[in-house]
Amino acid sequence: MNSKIQKFHLQKPAYIYLRQSSMNQVRHNQESTERQYALRDKAIALGWPANMIHILDGDLGLSGSHAALRKDFQSLVALVSMSKAGAVFALEASRLSRSCTDWHRLLELCTFTSTLIIDEDGCYNPSDFNDQLLLGIKGTMSQAELHFLRVRLQGGKLNKAKKGELRRPLPVGYVYDDEDKIVFDPDMQVQHALRFLFDSFRLTGSAYGVVHKFSKEGLDFPKRSYGGVWKGKLIWGRLTENRVLGVLKNPTYAGAYVHGRYQSIKEIGSDGTFRSTAKRMPMSSWTVLINDHHEGYITWREYIDNRKILESNRTNGEETILKGPAREGLALLQGLLLCGCCGRRLTVRYKGNGGIYPTYECNWKRREGLSTGSCMHLRSDLIDTPVINRVLEVIKPKQIEAAVKALEEIERREEAVDNQWRMQIERAEYEANLAQRRYEAVDPDNRLVAGTLEKRWNEALLKFEEVRHKFDEHKQKNRISATENQKAQILKLAHNLPKLWKAHSTSAKDRKRILRLIIKDITVEKLAEPKQIVLHIRWQGGAIEDIPVEIPAKYSDQIRYGDQIIARVRELSQNYTDAQIANLFNEEGLKSAKSKRFTISMIKWIRYKHGILGPVLKRADELTVNQVMDRFTVSRYVVYHWIERKIITARRLNHGSPYWISIDPQKEKELTELVKNSTKIQDQSNQHSKTKQ
Repeated sequence: MNSKIQKFHLQKPAYIYLRQSSMNQVRHNQESTERQYALRDKAIALGWPANMIHILDGDLGLSGSHAALRKDFQSLVALVSMSKAGAVFALEASRLSRSCTDWHRLLELCTFTSTLIIDEDGCYNPSDFNDQLLLGIKGTMSQAELHFLRVRLQGGKLNKAKKGELRRPLPVGYVYDDEDKIVFDPDMQVQHALRFLFDSFRLTGSAYGVVHKFSKEGLDFPKRSYGGVWKGKLIWGRLTENRVLGVLKNPTYAGAYVHGRYQSIKEIGSDGTFRSTAKRMPMSSWTVLINDHHEGYITWREYIDNRKILESNRTNGEETILKGPAREGLALLQGLLLCGCCGRRLTVRYKGNGGIYPTYECNWKRREGLSTGSCMHLRSDLIDTPVINRVLEVIKPKQIEAAVKALEEIERREEAVDNQWRMQIERAEYEANLAQRRYEAVDPDNRLVAGTLEKRWNEALLKFEEVRHKFDEHKQKNRISATENQKAQILKLAHNLPKLWKAHSTSAKDRKRILRLIIKDITVEKLAEPKQIVLHIRWQGGAIEDIPVEIPAKYSDQIRYGDQIIARVRELSQNYTDAQIANLFNEEGLKSAKSKRFTISMIKWIRYKHGILGPVLKRADELTVNQVMDRFTVSRYVVYHWIERKIITARRLNHGSPYWISIDPQKEKELTELVKNSTKIQDQSNQHSKTKQ
């Protein structure tokens, strides 16, 4: 027996740790597994009883680079730390751990607990300095071995990738030929589907637009299975936004060979486990980029432009750069306007019932909590109208040419959609014929197989008829090809582009796309003096033009009466009543601030607002209420009582103006007798006299 194995070691259990890096090794490298299980016999030969030998094989198929997912290794470390293990058996040191951190932690625990480590080369006591040094070197060499293997493999792959010869799974639409060159998929339906995708993106300018285009036309999109029983088979299904983004961002479709688009990034999870995630790298960090490596569906220039469009369509990007895709809203300059104060893009805010009143505003201060206001806030029609008028003037000479090209584009798109449907019908017909040949080739007496093949044949025929029926419906519902008469009408309409622009069939989204083809951006500068807006238009060709726009007065200023009306009311109020002034204005054809006929209340409001006194038209023989009070020594209430009971005659110009009272000698005598004979009036009069004193 080895002299390093003491009696107290044999009194503790021996643990045999088994590990292989992958399940593929477990399945195909069974000799290594048998050798590891055979360590049990070695432990018995060294003196451990069979009932005290435990095998830890739960980590088979797991990499030794980290201990987080290896439950048996964690259990082994725990047993060693509690001094419940006499020895740890492994085929070699690298089987325990490929990580220096985990390896040295286990070594340190074995040192404290005097646990032995035994492999095929010998027995090691970590408490002994020489053994500890040897085990440390073995762990370091194990990690170095992995490093060398990785460097060799990665170096070989990189060298082959630099020559464009490293094979990798190709995106749908490409295959390898007999000489390992990348060529178009020979399936014409696949090629047409991809070309229709790129054409749809040129038309819509967004990934969602492409998805809606395919959905509207009832077209499927292919994808190729890269594993399992469906490996290499084309699967047709509904197109999704992620599939569109994957195609548009893949440089392979531009004829480029790229290596290093993705990089593996290691992260530590909340549970302490290490995770590797693939991170998309920017184009400047790509390891290999070979242009014109193979034939592409699009050019490299178009690929770069598509990337820029997708980047600008993002709604979570930097506002100073991104303008977003053209949407359905009524604000036609959405995404094109820049704030003349801070340089950020103006956003759109829809107000009113159903959002029918769009406005442009720069709200970054409010969004960042720096202020409750905004740099500027403008009605959309105030800016949209002059810009649209200018655009229609600029493109007027090209109207007829644009109309002809539009007709050709309509016919080309229709032909592309029809080709997709024809190939889909052709594929369904091929599947039906194939099912028929398989059914006819089977022995008729073998009903178990013949019945299944007959069922598949019927299903293929039904699918073929279904595709044909859908194509007929598509032609009836979605056909937009123009007849000769319609072409003549469109060409006639092209002479009047403003009418075409305002047509109900032209959507706001289409108008926005037209504007973006012509205008790059517009900087909005708001001037205080004079009160106007200056639109600095930057056209796509690089030319710059300024358009001044007058800012309309506020609504409160628009409905405010002018100085001429106020001066006229002030002049007429000296000799005319409110009713007379209103009638005079109406006879002259003057209108109020809201373009209505003048009324008494309007004239009265003007006088009240500007402190204009009414006319003084009191006759010499008329008395005021105060004069009547003093003459008959009565209170004000008595005078108002006489007026209400029409005991005395009183008049006034309008409601709120003072009373003018007429009293002849006879009426004066009657009132004197009335006051003398009325005890109540005398009491009120006496009280009124005392109050005055």
